[in-house]
Amino acid sequence: MVWQHVVIQEDVRIGRDCKIGANAFIEKNVSIGNQVTIKNNVAVYTGVIIEDDVFIGPSCVFTNVLNPRSFINKKSEFHPTLIKRGATIGANATILCGHTIGQYAMVGAGSVVTKDIPDYTLFFGNPAEMKGNVCKCGNILREGEVCDICGCTYDFITGNR
Repeated sequence: MVWQHVVIQEDVRIGRDCKIGANAFIEKNVSIGNQVTIKNNVAVYTGVIIEDDVFIGPSCVFTNVLNPRSFINKKSEFHPTLIKRGATIGANATILCGHTIGQYAMVGAGSVVTKDIPDYTLFFGNPAEMKGNVCKCGNILREGEVCDICGCTYDFITGNR
């Protein structure tokens, strides 16, 4: 489903069952997986790869150049950004280019991501820092704790579920 006033440039791959909110901008050569939700006013620029089951909150922005200048063409300096399966990015977050957001990780609203985010972690702030670990279902977990929503456990040292 694509809402009104969405711009999707050429050479964009969009998987099945995606929801793209009003006023979104998706630049050329972006890849979006299956069952992705992109809320209103999101800008996704060249070099961003979004895997399956990702949620991107309203007004989230991705970048693709570290030090842009209007008067200098820096397209050769694009840095790719990878958003792995099941990740959630909160409203008004800014994702600086060249980083990976891990599987089922959560980025809090208004955060500025300046580094890679590991799988199953909760990051927020400016700059975003690790504040905890999260279950696949999004519940905040402590080491060895059983999720009271989905019943899974997660070993944060070994990464085993």
